[in-house]
Amino acid sequence: MRWKGRRVSDNVEDRRGGGGAKAGGISIIGLIVAFVAWKFFGVDPQQAYQATKQVTSSGATQGAAPANLTAEQKEVSDFVGTILADTEDTWTPILKAKGVQYVSPKLVMFSGAIQSGCGAAQSAMGPFYCPADQKVYIDTQFFKDMRQQMGISGEQNQTELSARDEAGDFAQAYVIAHEVGHHIQNILGISGQVQQQRQRVSEAQGNQLSVHLELQADCLAGVWANSTHQRTQFLEQGDIEEAMDAAEKIGDDFLQKKARGYAVPDSFTHGTSQQRMQWFNTGLKSGDIDRCDTFN
Repeated sequence: MRWKGRRVSDNVEDRRGGGGAKAGGISIIGLIVAFVAWKFFGVDPQQAYQATKQVTSSGATQGAAPANLTAEQKEVSDFVGTILADTEDTWTPILKAKGVQYVSPKLVMFSGAIQSGCGAAQSAMGPFYCPADQKVYIDTQFFKDMRQQMGISGEQNQTELSARDEAGDFAQAYVIAHEVGHHIQNILGISGQVQQQRQRVSEAQGNQLSVHLELQADCLAGVWANSTHQRTQFLEQGDIEEAMDAAEKIGDDFLQKKARGYAVPDSFTHGTSQQRMQWFNTGLKSGDIDRCDTFN
């Protein structure tokens, strides 16, 4: 993926360093938390996943940015800022055409734990979007976890990122674009409508609504990829396969089977591997936000 040399967003807050905490927000990896807890701590995966959905105010400290960034930290910061800038350049004109002014979310990089507007947040949760403060939170160690713990493909090309022990750069970009997709849903009022509906239905029905929300964010990530490629020709051979591999390995069925040997469809909250790949591809091929209606 070609990403260097483009605009870097000013909406990145680097708070890497410090703090202890748990919880909150809308995560791309929901069940990944259960897998990590099961893999390393022997915690029941379902209990671990339920814990990640709770918002807590337990005392976390705000991480301060490193005084002197290493070359690798600076490269990651530039990469994240470039992808965020790409989302800004995608969604500003698309929403303007719909009569909506786009205000970019802030993207907060942290390490370990941090206090978010949705409560205390922990790196084990993976990246997440907090609608309360309209910020995306990510511990960039997750890029290594994607490959080392989840088996998501590494870079398929001569990468512009120096780290070789991470998932491919386009898979990483997909993660960021998915979380920004939740911001789009928040701006358009979709997230609020879903939350209201969930309060009136059963747990299984509420989970299904969450699946629709997550699949739509996958589709919106595909729209971002389409738009950015039209502007910059940034995609290289193998990039789409990286994103598809990531989408497959964060499917609810894949994660549940990996964690406990079987899947429980009523407990799905993010969608199956096939659904996630399908909806990302829908956005990628069409580049049309109106094709991302996963609720009908």
